[in-house]
Amino acid sequence: MAPPLLWFLSAVVLLLLALLGADNDGLLLVAGLCGLLLTLVVIALPPLTPVAQVLLFVALVVGGYALLRRWARRQREHPVSVSAAAERAEVISGFEGDGQGRVRWQGQSWAAVNLQPETALPAGSEVTVMGRDGTSLQVIPRRGRTPQGARHD
Repeated sequence: MAPPLLWFLSAVVLLLLALLGADNDGLLLVAGLCGLLLTLVVIALPPLTPVAQVLLFVALVVGGYALLRRWARRQREHPVSVSAAAERAEVISGFEGDGQGRVRWQGQSWAAVNLQPETALPAGSEVTVMGRDGTSLQVIPRRGRTPQGARHD
């Protein structure tokens, strides 16, 4: 089998595995994309030896995966930018001892983590959105609010 065809078929298999959900951190996706890139490189630069091709593939995968992880880490660290009117959310399922629950924020249901897990957050209570970690909001209880919205200062 010719090297470009081998790299192309390997890339297709890796991308299909990523598409089917066998990849939870992006490594198969990066490897598949690097396989496609290497297919083009091998076609453009035929004198590359098989060892050089494998080393180039490994270097591309390691570099691409490092860039993906760096980008993902930066995405998780960015706080949610919200206006003063939109920073409130309503608890739709109470937060148990693990500090996790669901809130309605900007018309959408979100998984959320209570940054003050010692404070109970029953369904219907208001919380303040402080940030985001991936697809989960970070919330704290709103001061002086009960589930019915009455102040208890």
